Amino acid sequence: MLDIEGVTLSELREMSRKDQDALVAFDRPLTFRMGTATILTQFEQSDGGLIVNLVHIDGGGEGILLRLWKLIDQWAKQREYGFVRWNVFAATCTTPNPRLQFFLQAKGFAECDDAKHGRIFARTIRLYPHQDGSIE
Repeated sequence: MLDIEGVTLSELREMSRKDQDALVAFDRPLTFRMGTATILTQFEQSDGGLIVNLVHIDGGGEGILLRLWKLIDQWAKQREYGFVRWNVFAATCTTPNPRLQFFLQAKGFAECDDAKHGRIFARTIRLYPHQDGSIE
Protein backbone atom coordinates (compact mmCIF):
# COMPACT_ATOMS: atom_id res chain seq x y z
CA MET A 1 0.00 0.00 0.00
CA LEU A 2 1.27 3.46 -0.90
CA ASP A 3 -0.58 6.63 0.03
CA ILE A 4 0.82 10.05 -0.85
CA GLU A 5 -1.44 12.81 0.45
CA GLY A 6 -4.52 10.60 0.01
CA VAL A 7 -3.50 9.26 -3.42
CA THR A 8 -2.98 5.49 -3.74
CA LEU A 9 -0.30 3.90 -5.92
CA SER A 10 -2.86 2.77 -8.51
CA GLU A 11 -4.32 6.29 -8.65
CA LEU A 12 -0.82 7.74 -8.92
CA ARG A 13 -0.05 5.48 -11.88
CA GLU A 14 -3.19 6.71 -13.67
CA MET A 15 -2.22 10.38 -13.25
CA SER A 16 -0.38 12.33 -15.93
CA ARG A 17 3.35 12.74 -15.44
CA LYS A 18 2.79 16.46 -14.82
CA ASP A 19 0.30 15.70 -12.01
CA GLN A 20 2.61 13.04 -10.55
CA ASP A 21 5.50 15.50 -10.49
CA ALA A 22 3.31 18.17 -8.88
CA LEU A 23 2.39 15.71 -6.13
CA VAL A 24 6.05 14.95 -5.41
CA ALA A 25 6.82 18.71 -5.30
CA PHE A 26 10.57 19.08 -5.28
CA ASP A 27 12.43 20.93 -2.52
CA ARG A 28 9.75 20.61 0.13
CA PRO A 29 9.07 17.95 2.78
CA LEU A 30 6.69 15.17 1.79
CA THR A 31 5.12 12.66 4.16
CA PHE A 32 3.55 9.48 2.84
CA ARG A 33 2.53 6.01 3.97
CA MET A 34 3.93 2.80 2.56
CA GLY A 35 2.81 -0.43 4.16
CA THR A 36 2.76 0.20 7.90
CA ALA A 37 5.43 2.91 7.69
CA THR A 38 5.06 6.66 7.64
CA ILE A 39 7.95 8.18 5.69
CA LEU A 40 9.21 11.76 5.74
CA THR A 41 11.30 12.63 2.71
CA GLN A 42 12.28 15.45 0.40
CA PHE A 43 13.11 15.17 -3.28
CA GLU A 44 15.52 17.45 -5.13
CA GLN A 45 16.91 17.64 -8.66
CA SER A 46 20.60 18.27 -9.24
CA ASP A 47 22.99 17.86 -12.19
CA GLY A 48 20.62 15.55 -14.08
CA GLY A 49 19.97 13.37 -11.06
CA LEU A 50 17.33 12.80 -8.43
CA ILE A 51 18.27 13.43 -4.79
CA VAL A 52 16.19 11.55 -2.21
CA ASN A 53 16.52 12.83 1.35
CA LEU A 54 15.07 10.09 3.52
CA VAL A 55 14.60 12.02 6.75
CA HIS A 56 12.54 9.69 8.94
CA ILE A 57 10.72 6.35 8.83
CA ASP A 58 8.22 5.57 11.55
CA GLY A 59 7.09 1.95 11.66
CA GLY A 60 7.54 -0.45 8.79
CA GLY A 61 10.01 -3.28 8.90
CA GLU A 62 8.39 -5.36 6.16
CA GLY A 63 10.95 -4.56 3.49
CA ILE A 64 9.80 -0.96 3.12
CA LEU A 65 13.22 0.39 2.12
CA LEU A 66 13.71 -2.16 -0.64
CA ARG A 67 10.23 -1.49 -2.01
CA LEU A 68 10.78 2.26 -1.80
CA TRP A 69 14.15 2.03 -3.59
CA LYS A 70 12.63 -0.05 -6.37
CA LEU A 71 9.69 2.34 -6.81
CA ILE A 72 11.87 5.46 -6.88
CA ASP A 73 14.41 3.81 -9.19
CA GLN A 74 11.61 3.04 -11.66
CA TRP A 75 10.19 6.57 -11.34
CA ALA A 76 13.64 8.13 -11.94
CA LYS A 77 14.31 5.96 -15.00
CA GLN A 78 10.96 6.93 -16.52
CA ARG A 79 12.06 10.56 -16.22
CA GLU A 80 15.53 9.80 -17.58
CA TYR A 81 17.50 10.90 -14.53
CA GLY A 82 21.15 9.88 -14.76
CA PHE A 83 21.43 8.85 -11.12
CA VAL A 84 19.66 8.65 -7.79
CA ARG A 85 21.48 9.92 -4.72
CA TRP A 86 20.09 8.61 -1.44
CA ASN A 87 20.73 10.65 1.71
CA VAL A 88 19.47 8.73 4.74
CA PHE A 89 19.39 10.62 8.02
CA ALA A 90 19.83 7.48 10.15
CA ALA A 91 23.07 8.65 11.77
CA THR A 92 21.74 11.68 13.63
CA CYS A 93 18.13 10.87 14.49
CA THR A 94 16.98 11.08 18.12
CA THR A 95 17.13 7.32 18.63
CA PRO A 96 19.47 5.81 16.00
CA ASN A 97 18.52 2.29 14.94
CA PRO A 98 21.69 0.16 14.80
CA ARG A 99 19.93 -2.50 12.67
CA LEU A 100 19.05 0.14 10.07
CA GLN A 101 22.61 1.46 10.06
CA PHE A 102 23.97 -2.08 9.60
CA PHE A 103 21.45 -2.72 6.81
CA LEU A 104 22.42 0.50 5.01
CA GLN A 105 26.12 -0.32 5.21
CA ALA A 106 25.44 -3.84 3.90
CA LYS A 107 23.64 -2.26 0.92
CA GLY A 108 26.64 -0.08 0.05
CA PHE A 109 25.77 3.12 1.90
CA ALA A 110 28.66 5.04 3.43
CA GLU A 111 28.40 7.14 6.56
CA CYS A 112 29.70 10.59 5.67
CA ASP A 113 29.66 14.27 6.59
CA ASP A 114 27.56 16.06 3.98
CA ALA A 115 28.09 19.83 3.62
CA LYS A 116 24.35 20.47 3.45
CA HIS A 117 22.90 17.81 5.76
CA GLY A 118 25.62 16.91 8.25
CA ARG A 119 26.20 13.27 9.23
CA ILE A 120 24.21 10.94 6.94
CA PHE A 121 24.36 7.59 5.19
CA ALA A 122 24.67 8.17 1.45
CA ARG A 123 24.80 6.21 -1.77
CA THR A 124 24.65 7.29 -5.39
CA ILE A 125 23.25 4.81 -7.88
CA ARG A 126 23.92 5.55 -11.53
CA LEU A 127 20.92 4.58 -13.63
CA TYR A 128 22.71 4.48 -16.96
CA PRO A 129 26.20 3.01 -17.36
CA HIS A 130 29.35 5.02 -17.95
CA GLN A 131 31.23 4.54 -21.21
CA ASP A 132 33.35 1.83 -19.51
CA GLY A 133 30.20 -0.10 -18.49
CA SER A 134 30.44 0.66 -14.76
CA ILE A 135 27.34 1.93 -12.99
CA GLU A 136 28.76 3.58 -9.87
